[in-house]
Amino acid sequence: MRVGEPDAVQSGADAVVVGAGVIGAAVALELARTGRRVVVVDKSGGVGHGSTSASSAIIRFNYSTWDGVATAWESQHCWARWAQHLGTARGSALAAFRRTGAVLLDAPDSGTSEVITLFERAGVPYECWDAATLRSRIPGIDPGRYGPPKPLRDEAFFSGPEGELGALFTPDAGFVDDPQLAAQNLADAAAGNGARFLFHRKVVGVLRHDDRVSGIRLADGSAITTPVVINAAGPWSGAFNRLADVGAEFTVGVRPLRQEVHQVAAPAGQAERAASCRDSAESVPGPVVADVDLGTYLRPAGAGHLLIGSTLPACDHMDWLDDPDTCNPHPTPARFDTQVTRAARRFPPLRIPNRPTGIAGVYDVADDWSPIYDRTDLPGFYVAMGTSGNQFKNAPLVGRFLATLVDRIEAGHDHDRDPLRYTGEHTGVVIDLGAFSRRRQVPEGAASRSVMG
Repeated sequence: MRVGEPDAVQSGADAVVVGAGVIGAAVALELARTGRRVVVVDKSGGVGHGSTSASSAIIRFNYSTWDGVATAWESQHCWARWAQHLGTARGSALAAFRRTGAVLLDAPDSGTSEVITLFERAGVPYECWDAATLRSRIPGIDPGRYGPPKPLRDEAFFSGPEGELGALFTPDAGFVDDPQLAAQNLADAAAGNGARFLFHRKVVGVLRHDDRVSGIRLADGSAITTPVVINAAGPWSGAFNRLADVGAEFTVGVRPLRQEVHQVAAPAGQAERAASCRDSAESVPGPVVADVDLGTYLRPAGAGHLLIGSTLPACDHMDWLDDPDTCNPHPTPARFDTQVTRAARRFPPLRIPNRPTGIAGVYDVADDWSPIYDRTDLPGFYVAMGTSGNQFKNAPLVGRFLATLVDRIEAGHDHDRDPLRYTGEHTGVVIDLGAFSRRRQVPEGAASRSVMG
């Protein structure tokens, strides 16, 4: 069934993925590699047009859980071997991983000591920097301790520092230069394995037969019969669950959250400096900086610019949405001034433009900022949700997680009783897929320190 065919056409597939962002495209690729006939449906006009296109696409490893660190570390090896992961020839049309390194300032609530323990277990290389090293390795940075983050209008915002910060540096971190192209790469690889993509198609119903999923119905009146449906709808995933009448047994909720990422000119010399933190002498932008002390993160954006995002400090208003389609896609002056002024506090040479520049997107946020990769109480209906804001980096592995879950559960395995495990082919890490369960226990106030593009 292709775009433009008559209404009421009914076709079959072995699996339908709803959502053509980076997660949905990765899931489609891995399911197609198992020999399944895969159809991907999205109401937008193309691959990665939703929250993927607003991602900062940062590749880093500082999570507060073993399975979070292990997943990110294994996924980095996929990005570093992107053409190999896709199974295609290297070419100019592929997104590129930029290995710039990442710096996590060791603010009191950064969890640095716990992260180091997990890094050592996973084999993630790292360096511990004091304030003097931070100054020498990142010219222009102010290592003062100003936290916790405060609103811009708080009288204490411009108070002087109380001591100085060091940092945790991971040389193998970085960012993907074009997140939407990366999603398109995955979709092209999936199509090369037989997957079909249908755009401008809205799902309006989930079909059932004998108490299990049997297909989806589209707004044009057509239907696709299938024994397997994967909800990878990003910010629309909660609504799709409700459409399917699933989720009553979930202990973890998801909500759409509007979030802004701003772009500004980098301070003179920073964006073009040779990265002394790399083994190569190649001139690359400076590292990603995660600054929970002031509540921002920064990464190079090419052509002498920086992307500045928020780590969502407790003092900031959270812009939860009932309907992702109502999101204002333009940056607002108030949020722009707050985030960029915080960044300028850390990098005094940074100039603050008079007019906000950047983009606003919608995150698909789980209660504990950790994703849900699991089955549901409707047999054949799976979810890859709660992913936005932290899981772009893990997309290559998420596809394999879902393919593993579908293969084993459809063959009769009880994942709820005996959680499946995945062993990374590049690093050998063992990841408990039960960590991403829809039924996991979320302690009050828990978070995975996982916000950052």
